[in-house]
Amino acid sequence: MIKISDLRIREVVNVVDGRRLGLIKDIDIDLEAGRIAAIVLPGQGRFLGLFGRDDELIVPWEKIKKIGIDIILVEIAPYHNPREDSYRY
Repeated sequence: MIKISDLRIREVVNVVDGRRLGLIKDIDIDLEAGRIAAIVLPGQGRFLGLFGRDDELIVPWEKIKKIGIDIILVEIAPYHNPREDSYRY
């Protein structure tokens, strides 16, 4: 068994593209089923982590592949930031 407070200190990584998604910000609980429905991660930073963030990233519980000692592996579609394309040389 694991505590929610223990989940919140583990970094979340997407196994599809290797991107670090951050720490769990919140969880969604399905009260009728009595289970965790999803984890909520902070949105991606807009410009060098400054000037606010995009919307939250919600990862359904079914997309969690492994909960390790210090990391949580998820399998979701790769995040693509179209703003990054304009900064390529």
